[in-house]
Amino acid sequence: MVEVLLFHHVQGLTAGVRAFADDVRAAGHVVHAPDLFEGRTFGTIDEGMAHARELGDAVHERAGSVAAGLPESLVYAGFSMGGGIAQRLAQTRPGARGALLYETCYPITGEWAFGPWPEGVPAQVHGMGADPFFAEEEGDVDAARQLVAAHPDLAELHLYRGDRHLFADRSLPSHDPEAAALLLERTLAFLDRVSRRLPASAHAAPQTGS
Repeated sequence: MVEVLLFHHVQGLTAGVRAFADDVRAAGHVVHAPDLFEGRTFGTIDEGMAHARELGDAVHERAGSVAAGLPESLVYAGFSMGGGIAQRLAQTRPGARGALLYETCYPITGEWAFGPWPEGVPAQVHGMGADPFFAEEEGDVDAARQLVAAHPDLAELHLYRGDRHLFADRSLPSHDPEAAALLLERTLAFLDRVSRRLPASAHAAPQTGS
């Protein structure tokens, strides 16, 4: 059993994010999925981004407050915006057991970095290979490759065919059932490894996938 702190994407704590959390719980893990938007959800990414900009630092403050009330030995996970929050906490809050970064990844060096990657903390990064947010406009896939290159014993990058953002959220039109099922399968395998404290390399996990 692993305790997971899962952060939603910029469209809010949707039914799809809740369902994903339930799937992970059904595998025997404890999942905390806080609502950083306090009940609000949005029909488009642009609307959600506008709301997030209005909230500013309040989003990160709310996330930090939730984390502070939980044990340090967490796996931090998040979709897109929430993945950035998860990565920051995994890198800056002591005791992290892992990081699951869905459709986002920040560099581990340079001005946008949260600092060096913490020793011994495994990570998975997931995204579609032609997603304009993840793979083209914002450089997340390059940051993910940097992370894997720097820590091949800890980090995995899984690329999926397609150009959809938020493809694992079954409540959104962007949902891709096949890719989402594979993402969940890989997530549960990752959590199983974390629970048994085995490195990713011991299971010969691929760095890319279909």
